[in-house]
Amino acid sequence: MAAHTNSGSSKNAGSGVTYDVVIRGGRVIDPESGLDGVRNVGIVGDQILAVSEADLIGLREIDARGLVVAPGFIDLHSHGQGVGECRLQSLDGVTTALELEAGVAPVSVAYTRAAMEGRPINYGYSASWASLRMHVIGGAPLSGGASGPLDGLGSDAWRAPASPAQSAALMHMLERELVDGALGIGILLGYAPATDPAEYVDVAKLAAAAGVPTFTHARPLIEQDPGVVIDGAEELTRVAGQTGAHMHYCHINSTSTRHVDRVQALVEAVRAEGATMTSEAYPYGSGMSSIGSDYFHPDRLHVLGATGTPQDVIYAPTGETVASVARLLELRATDPSGLAFIKLFDEEKFADRIARICALPHTAIASDAVPFVIEGGHTYDPMQWPPPDFVRTHPRSAGTYGRTLRVAVRETGALSLPEAIAKCTVQPARVLEETAHMMRRKGRIQSGCDADVVVFDAEHVTDSATYQHSVRPSTGFAHVIVNGVSVVSEGRLEEHALPGRPVRAWR
Repeated sequence: MAAHTNSGSSKNAGSGVTYDVVIRGGRVIDPESGLDGVRNVGIVGDQILAVSEADLIGLREIDARGLVVAPGFIDLHSHGQGVGECRLQSLDGVTTALELEAGVAPVSVAYTRAAMEGRPINYGYSASWASLRMHVIGGAPLSGGASGPLDGLGSDAWRAPASPAQSAALMHMLERELVDGALGIGILLGYAPATDPAEYVDVAKLAAAAGVPTFTHARPLIEQDPGVVIDGAEELTRVAGQTGAHMHYCHINSTSTRHVDRVQALVEAVRAEGATMTSEAYPYGSGMSSIGSDYFHPDRLHVLGATGTPQDVIYAPTGETVASVARLLELRATDPSGLAFIKLFDEEKFADRIARICALPHTAIASDAVPFVIEGGHTYDPMQWPPPDFVRTHPRSAGTYGRTLRVAVRETGALSLPEAIAKCTVQPARVLEETAHMMRRKGRIQSGCDADVVVFDAEHVTDSATYQHSVRPSTGFAHVIVNGVSVVSEGRLEEHALPGRPVRAWR
């Protein structure tokens, strides 16, 4: 826990200090200290230096009366790492977006590229088990994520059993990635469900020895696939206890589908026994991934799909609902890396499930944001804003946090506002703060913490993106500040602002 002023006051307040920015008169909610009251927040440079009832003087002042002032949201699961995707997330209150489930390789290349291009929000990466496996077993080149984190998932080569020499090479490369500052190990096990369970244990042991988390897309559950090598939830929780590794269960809602209560009970049981288990969820009824991946094979649609038929699938580049098995096989053959939706459940028919997902105990909110999909024949400039009509994504890439605040807090009361903010801020920060100590200064509104701040209208904040209009930004987020720099002002994107910094583990 950060050693900061938790009482809601500051020794600097009223002492004649002039702050660079003062956020005046908002309802300040700090989920770690429990502060929930009207305060003034003073920022100097990239730090919060005062949270006070006293008047503060600022070179720039933001009138937050009637608005909520909270820590910037931390997204642990964002595949959309380009400038445009990060801008869209900033308009949803996100100040840090991390690629941890899939990861990248080499991480050094990804960090260098992001620093050279600039990012509006903070960024970071795990080491990619899948990418390194594609390289070691399938001979694929390593791009540092430049070709997309979900590229190649439909290839059979990388899912083949590893020889002892290949296993040794894979572990060595993962270890090197951790030395280079990777935030943990991302493990797309659900995309290679026949992988030897012993390999997963070896990866977890490596993470435990290095003191970093693993971020796992679990194998299918036994209810979803009776022929699975091992039940995904049983495996993940067992390995947590067996190895002592910090195991993070990615999008527990979408991989568990109708069986989330059983899976949640397993997670809570192993936590009670002392294992380090964390989890996340997103508030939508459809998933999205590469159409060539295992989940989209006609014989596998029942694993996640609501009906188990091709009609559960929408091919994102054209918006086409897949009409037949033959068409699905054609798309898988011609564009295996093309992104597609798969309906997990009907959001209109089961609207209450969205609130229940958000309210899962000890579960952070994370978007699973995906890269922009560009309709065929068009060229997209990543610096262009707003995104043109031929750009598509999953609406969760634009609206996860606005939707959480709308559905789980305002419409259903499944969460109080402070509870929801905690799930978006300090909970995800704690997942990483032993690995990347800078995360101890994020997810909080306290003196000495990073000036990553969101100011929003709790009565009107909402998601706007739909499956038909997926890049519509959320509304109600009046101000978003990253490292002391305004990225969103009066609800408008500051297109020139690229203050994002790397979140990296140095060891």
